[in-house]
Amino acid sequence: MSSRSDEDFSCPVCHDVFRDPVVLSCSHSFCKACLQQWWSEKRERLCPCCKRRSSKSDPPRNLALKNLCEARSQEGDRRGSAGSEDLCSLHAEKLRLFCLDHKETVCLVCRDSKRHKDHRFRPVDEAAQDQREELQKVLRPLRDKRSLFEQVKEDCDQTAKHIKVQAGQTERQMKEQFEKLHRFLREEEEARLGALREEEELKSRTMKEKTEALGREIAALSHAVRAAEEEMRAEDVSFLLNYPAAEERLRQRPLPDDPQPLSGALIDVAKHLGNLTYNIWNKMKEVVSYAPVILDPNTADPELVVSGDLSRVRSAERQQLPKNPERNKFSCSVLGSQGFSSGTHSWDVDTGDNEDWEVGVLGEHIRTDARPPSGLWRILFSEGKLTAFSTSGSEQDLSPRKKPRRIRVHLDFDGGKLTFHDLDADTLVHTFKHTFTDTLFPYMYTESRLWLRILPVKVGVKVRRNP
Repeated sequence: MSSRSDEDFSCPVCHDVFRDPVVLSCSHSFCKACLQQWWSEKRERLCPCCKRRSSKSDPPRNLALKNLCEARSQEGDRRGSAGSEDLCSLHAEKLRLFCLDHKETVCLVCRDSKRHKDHRFRPVDEAAQDQREELQKVLRPLRDKRSLFEQVKEDCDQTAKHIKVQAGQTERQMKEQFEKLHRFLREEEEARLGALREEEELKSRTMKEKTEALGREIAALSHAVRAAEEEMRAEDVSFLLNYPAAEERLRQRPLPDDPQPLSGALIDVAKHLGNLTYNIWNKMKEVVSYAPVILDPNTADPELVVSGDLSRVRSAERQQLPKNPERNKFSCSVLGSQGFSSGTHSWDVDTGDNEDWEVGVLGEHIRTDARPPSGLWRILFSEGKLTAFSTSGSEQDLSPRKKPRRIRVHLDFDGGKLTFHDLDADTLVHTFKHTFTDTLFPYMYTESRLWLRILPVKVGVKVRRNP
């Protein structure tokens, strides 16, 4: 190691001994902090030496180079201290031997002294090499443990960053959903207030017309009454002369029918306010949906993307995701958020034009085991072929008349049956029989860019009388 130049152990960016070195795909190594600082000042992730673009934002550690740098640093420390300690403190002779019994360096005079009688000795260079090898053996598990802790810390750092990303995405999607509900409520409010104003306008106009008609009748009657009263105020002779004509006029004038009050003239308050919140809630089912299975993005393979409403999944570019324990170890798959350990459950999957998919259930105890003895029951479609497969049985070819596009998965946990139906052909595709003991999670797999979708079920509102 001493024959190697300082340049071999220097970072090309800071020109100091490597600290926590990482290696790029072009084989150049840099301090991790130096590389990240360099990239933060550039628009692209380029190698500071050869300017090749790096495909990884978090390059792997160069553990071999790190160990070499640490060993060189330790060797330098030893050489620096050896200058003042290479003479025997008792005899002022050069320390040329190492006593294996006392584990100390001695001079030739010490070797022949009573203190070291019958002891075993080695030349300093041989003993130093042997001790270095022994120390390396002791250091190896510590270094391995340190590497493990560093890796776990990196995972924790990545998890912390992903938590913030998840929180931001979830907040945005929640706001979108609430805005949808707010918009529905605003539109419903405007419609109901509009209906109230329309009824008010109609009934006010009707009442106005009725009032105007009554006013005209009153004016006509008042005119006739005033004329008769004018006749009666005349002198007796004049009154008697005009009486026959006045009487005839009054008798010939038809009397109008008695005015009747208008029925339903008032605002129908009961129609507008009666069970208002219930009626709005009942109508809200037109804008809301319910999925019997909710996909859990925390279980999805990094090469899958789950839709914002957690009802669809498809293949995508590989993502940098935390290695959380919940993430499914089966590639290109995702699980439902809720497991079933009793009862009957069913959900429908729309496969559409997807040509590479699997649907079924997965046992909870094998989620972290890549090669379980049992626990996965599924049907799969690939290369135009439909197959039934379980880890507790053999693979079985199925021969449907045509490719199923909508599959109903029905789990009877207590009855030990898992069935698959083709909804469009209304036929049974396959049935698994097994005594289920573990909690089962809905399972979906795809390597296609086309969506697999959990179909929503109809939402209804029922009114039940109290007993």
